[in-house]
Amino acid sequence: MAEFTGAYGDLRRAAAMQRLYTGIVERQSVVIRKVGGTRGGELSAHRVLSSPEVTPEATLNCLSRRTAQAVKGCRVVAAQDTTEVNFCGRMSRGLGPAGRAQTPSPGFFIHAMVAVDADADAVLGLVDAEIWSRAEGEESTAARRQRVLAAKDSQRWLTGAENADEVLRGAREIIVVGDRESDIFAVFARRPAKVHLLVRAAQNRALADGSLLFDAPERWQPLSQQRVQVAPRGPGDRGREALVELRAGPVILRRPRNGLREHDPASLALTMVEAVERDPPAGADPLCWHLLTTLAVADAAAAADVVRLYRLRWRIEQTFRMLKTHGLQLEDTQTAEPHRLFNLAALAVGAAVRIIQLVDARDGSTRPASDVADPPQIAAAKALCSKLEGSTDRQRNPHQIGSLAWISWIVARLGGWNCYYKPPGPKTMRDGWQRFAAIAEGYHLAHAALQNV
Repeated sequence: MAEFTGAYGDLRRAAAMQRLYTGIVERQSVVIRKVGGTRGGELSAHRVLSSPEVTPEATLNCLSRRTAQAVKGCRVVAAQDTTEVNFCGRMSRGLGPAGRAQTPSPGFFIHAMVAVDADADAVLGLVDAEIWSRAEGEESTAARRQRVLAAKDSQRWLTGAENADEVLRGAREIIVVGDRESDIFAVFARRPAKVHLLVRAAQNRALADGSLLFDAPERWQPLSQQRVQVAPRGPGDRGREALVELRAGPVILRRPRNGLREHDPASLALTMVEAVERDPPAGADPLCWHLLTTLAVADAAAAADVVRLYRLRWRIEQTFRMLKTHGLQLEDTQTAEPHRLFNLAALAVGAAVRIIQLVDARDGSTRPASDVADPPQIAAAKALCSKLEGSTDRQRNPHQIGSLAWISWIVARLGGWNCYYKPPGPKTMRDGWQRFAAIAEGYHLAHAALQNV
């Protein structure tokens, strides 16, 4: 299924969008002169990004259609978060402030959500994203508290849950995961009925009995211990592994004062899982997570599963790294006008997810190749595979025909991987996909011509 087939009601515009999106994936770049390939391709890309009929919302809706197919029957973690793209030291027309409040620079924000197979830890695709620029003159915290949720940036967390309910309706279970910024009473109170939430608590909230949230685990018995990976803290830090003690139990949150006028319930019954590192290494801050969830946690295995599901949130962070400094380098784009820039950003978010899927697949993913490839491309891969295999066992494609790992092996070979030494990296996969896409297109055209003879 080509992402933009039937989009915008204009075949030429849809074809131009498909070429632009494919070019970003293949070249891992958002520089239009590179992505366009030729002068004509560059001009076509500029025209389609400038078109008033092309919007980020329509583009993201096209990209989410493949995800909706991929999630059917799966237990899905929908990881959401917000990142900023700022243009420090550069002039940019029509963009509001981003960066630190003391030293703002022109920029914009992206709130994105990716779907992850909770059982296989495989990225299934982009669910949705919101792209916006903040107006000049940010209000004080006190002023923001006087506004209803729908008038705040915080609304994006609830909108994300609602979009997950819509796009991922074919999934067996939907668990929306967010970090501390999404610790919002109203989001829990108004979530879609079929969507579970899992959020790292930021606020030591008041409970219905007058006690405080973070004190509740003192009354619970330890369930088990679990090892979790602690993310690097900065340059030179390679991260570490922490042994945490798990406790879990029910909590009843009291509605905050500003929830009264929005008619939220007086209280909410949730579950909290606490993961605390009791003996951190010297000089290290102990890991401490308070995870609020609508999932049932009846025993140690369920508590450990909640911690595991929360850790899948790193997939959205990985998407942002691929989008920015570690991949597409969106912040270095020369496109400055907001309409064109936001259209380009929508394509780039989808491309970042696609690149991650290709790199992941090298490790043996059993997901179907249709997660990233269309039927004509899969047919071409079947014809091509044997020509890329060598005489030794290590030079043969070991993966199930039609799987994502199988097509990833083919792409890696086309990118120059020799089946020995270390696994193929993003650049090898990029180069291989560029060659594969061209070969697949030629294969499809040749077969179409033969059928017309």
